[in-house]
Amino acid sequence: MAEKAKSKKKTNPVQLYFRETIGELKKVSWPTRREALQLTGLVIVVMFVVGIILGVTDAGAHALLGLFLS
Repeated sequence: MAEKAKSKKKTNPVQLYFRETIGELKKVSWPTRREALQLTGLVIVVMFVVGIILGVTDAGAHALLGLFLS
């Protein structure tokens, strides 16, 4: 029994991590270039719209606070 335990090779945890990571990345369904560009454009548009909404809300809150404090 002791010989079996000694004969088993210990796997380096770093090598094991990278081996498993590469294995998982091979299973990923990657988007096509066109899909990636479309999704990137969508994210930029949403960020712009949310930025405008937050800017308007901030300006409104600033104006309302100015009315209360003056």
